[in-house]
Amino acid sequence: MIAMQDGLRVLFVEDEPLVRQATAQSLELAGFSVLALPSAEAAMPHLGADFPGVLVTDVRLSGASGLDLLQHCRNAAPGVPVILVTGHGDITMAVQAMREGAYDFIEKPFGADRLTETVRRALERRALELENHALRRELAGPAAGTRIIGRSPAIAQVRDLIANVAATDVPVMINGETGTGKELVARSLHALSTRRDQPFIALNCGAVPESIFESEMFGHEAGAFTGAGKRRVGKLEHASGGTLFLDEIESMPLALQVKLLRVLQEGTLERLGSNTSIPIDVRIIAASKGDMEALVAQGTFRQDLLYRLNVVTIPLPPLRERREDIVPLFEHFMLVAAVRYQRPAPILSEMQRQQLMQRPWPGNVRELRNAADRLVLGVPEGGHAGGKADPVDESTPLRERMERYERAVIADTLARTGGAVSQAADLLQVGKATLYDKIKRYGL
Repeated sequence: MIAMQDGLRVLFVEDEPLVRQATAQSLELAGFSVLALPSAEAAMPHLGADFPGVLVTDVRLSGASGLDLLQHCRNAAPGVPVILVTGHGDITMAVQAMREGAYDFIEKPFGADRLTETVRRALERRALELENHALRRELAGPAAGTRIIGRSPAIAQVRDLIANVAATDVPVMINGETGTGKELVARSLHALSTRRDQPFIALNCGAVPESIFESEMFGHEAGAFTGAGKRRVGKLEHASGGTLFLDEIESMPLALQVKLLRVLQEGTLERLGSNTSIPIDVRIIAASKGDMEALVAQGTFRQDLLYRLNVVTIPLPPLRERREDIVPLFEHFMLVAAVRYQRPAPILSEMQRQQLMQRPWPGNVRELRNAADRLVLGVPEGGHAGGKADPVDESTPLRERMERYERAVIADTLARTGGAVSQAADLLQVGKATLYDKIKRYGL
């Protein structure tokens, strides 16, 4: 469902004043923003490619007809869904109009619920299309793929931290489980920094064999060791002027931690097999999926290097601790997949949304993105939205599971109603006083 704060609106065209007023009021009571006009001619100037809504028009109008308006809309605003309002004798014509591009038709007389539901579905489709266009522009821009999606307090805090420290050169440590989006945060820090036009270099310390780690990080001269046939510039030197992201920093060999610390302190490095100091200017962003203090206590990570790297720490909670972010993230990933694979983006049913929020998602955001890709591609899977739900984490007490789920459902409903508590209470079928208590209890 679509929250009305998104700026979506209904353009309603009807030449009978009383019918126009009554229908517009009915739509407004349902929560829609409505512009009601008396003629096709009055509506045409409002219809352009970026019109953020849907068109509902009577077929029989004085002057240009609803079919004329449909044709104008197909030319001037081809992505805008058009809903035709027809009399009994116009059904054959309306069916033909749907073949020619109309979204749907409603036969007179119609109930308010029938119109409301049709308009809501059309707005959801239009919202997806508009977001799809916006996403295409974003993916073509310089900061592509650096937006932090989510509405939970934890993710709001992450965005605030990024905005606060991105423009500085302060070292940042990102902590989180596998798949929580640590590299995304690092790229966001770089994209918002003064170094944004310089290189962003990523190195997964856990994926580099220890035997070549020193060469990979610091570079080497020709002949420095057997097989070193030519000079190689290391990651630190390559990233000079920009940002070096060191993922799984806890995997860095202990002996090389000393060398990295010296480079960070002195601002120079020496390639393997060379005595020449090379000045570098690089911002280090590190990431870890483990308890760094525990590794220091065990003697596998240097305390002085940790202090050098974690001037600012950004914690990334797993999805199971921010369930209100699951559906917005999933819908975003569906749009990204739709753009990538040139497929339509599905609209999630209420049951699918609830199933998504109930899953434990042990693979976190990475697993969620893969599931969204499969849904867009039409690949069935057990445990996916619409399929059998995965078992929940057995170590979590029942009360805590229920509270997390309830909080996520309330947050999702409030987002879809634009924060309208009365409308959210109606959708959830609870009293407003009860809902207010729960909003306060969950900090929403």
